Amino acid sequence: MATNLTILFISLLALTTMIRLWLGRRHVHYIQQHRSKVPDAFSASISLEAHQKAADYSSAKTRLALIETIAQAVLLLLLTIGGGLQLIDSAWRGVLPEYDIIRGAVVILSALLVSSIIDLPFDYYRTFVVDQHFGFNKMTPAMYFKDMVKHAIVGLLLGAPLLFAALWLMQGAGDYWWLYLWVVWSVFNLLMLAIYPTFIAPMFNKFSPLGDESLKNRIEALLTKCGFKSQGLFVMDGSTRSSHGNAYFTGFGASKRVVFFDTLLDRLSGDEIEAVLAHELGHFKHKHVIKRIALMFFVSFIGLALLGWLTQQSWFYAGLGVEQPSNYMALILFLLVSPIFLFLLRPLLAGYSRKNEFEADAYAAQNADARYLVEALVKLYRDNASTLTPDPLHSAFYDSHPPASIRIARLSTFTAQ
Repeated sequence: MATNLTILFISLLALTTMIRLWLGRRHVHYIQQHRSKVPDAFSASISLEAHQKAADYSSAKTRLALIETIAQAVLLLLLTIGGGLQLIDSAWRGVLPEYDIIRGAVVILSALLVSSIIDLPFDYYRTFVVDQHFGFNKMTPAMYFKDMVKHAIVGLLLGAPLLFAALWLMQGAGDYWWLYLWVVWSVFNLLMLAIYPTFIAPMFNKFSPLGDESLKNRIEALLTKCGFKSQGLFVMDGSTRSSHGNAYFTGFGASKRVVFFDTLLDRLSGDEIEAVLAHELGHFKHKHVIKRIALMFFVSFIGLALLGWLTQQSWFYAGLGVEQPSNYMALILFLLVSPIFLFLLRPLLAGYSRKNEFEADAYAAQNADARYLVEALVKLYRDNASTLTPDPLHSAFYDSHPPASIRIARLSTFTAQ
């Protein structure tokens, strides 16, 4: 069984890596093929220069992602079949021979640290070379590393208790530890949804109450019409880090709030902002957030039940390069290799997400003017340098939102009514 798992894992890793590389190369080729002409639906509102900038920006990001894909595959092989995790475990066994839970937490954090160190150069290059070249980055290196340290501290403060709880349950809660852990994980995620807007997000960005009274009144009228109650309307200083614009609502229960990037408010008219918000409220009205939470809970239930069984299988460890089975090694192995086994399901998840976007657009068209949503989206495509011509197959795997041409065409049916 161990040999079979090794063969299966290597085969799937090679297959998914080749597919990702193939999709990326297709995407770049397709974009460059359509670089010389703005699609007819956008020719009146997006210049050839802006279209070509979006094509080059998307291509640059994709080319970097291709290199990152290879690096991640090599790292995963080194950590598993290459014996990297076993080496980390053996090193910490010499330091902490008697404290299984503490040693387990340290081993997992060490493996995650190695992965983060490998990812860091790519993220830094993406921010200070790619985004900088195309005029989107507003961060300084000092701000970048300050954010990185804050993310690490917050992640450790929030994640360490959960990790210790998981290892403690795995060690002492009997055969159904995975069920108890699922309950803990679910409660933890609901708690994060509740406290993120008011406690965590303000650590990284400044949130100010919306000051434009005219716009505020229009938005509050729309919220009342749609039956949405929030903690308030806030403007986020997104311009301190990037020139990209966006809007979203976040939180859970009484902590829900509507957030606008300051860059978005600078670019869109009041009618366009109202239409964008109506789209976001469409997600609320169709209960997309609740459905996604329910899906996450279902998937995590199945995943933890599977992990509960795998912890008892010696071939699971041996087949992935681990000589000394333990609960914490089962956990980190599962976290590392499960994305490889789930990769081919990505089109299903992306398709579900795009379906939600279409539903939110339809709701926006019913509660605001669809023409203004079209105008707002076109501005965002242009200002964020989002390609208008993604490769359809690449989009099916990676895009949570419908391609621009399809989305605008669907919205145009509402404007014609």
